[in-house]
Amino acid sequence: MVAQYPGNRWFHVLLPAAALMFAGCSEAVVLSHESGQGAVVTYLYKEERGGPMGSPHRREALKVMADKCPSGYTVVKDGQVPSYSSGSSVEGAEGEEGMRRWGIQFECKAGGDDKRTGGK
Repeated sequence: MVAQYPGNRWFHVLLPAAALMFAGCSEAVVLSHESGQGAVVTYLYKEERGGPMGSPHRREALKVMADKCPSGYTVVKDGQVPSYSSGSSVEGAEGEEGMRRWGIQFECKAGGDDKRTGGK
């Protein structure tokens, strides 16, 4: 039996990210729900270290978005997302006390010459 959560879109977006984390992958920046038109990128932050906008992982998340969309992107939605602890004690790894996860859903802008697809 499959549980359905029709009112919680973030659940479906973060499920792949949570699966990666439970599999032993404790990346600070995770790209998930990827399609040809966009994706969701999530990253770790600490409120007492500048919050989501001051996180050192934000720059990497923005780079992931720029790499995915060479012609630019539009942010559809952003906000705090559920974070799942793996119990890690490594700085910047999932499970560190006080760590939270911020998510940015984005869509790529249509462009003339997409480097990844050879302009198709």
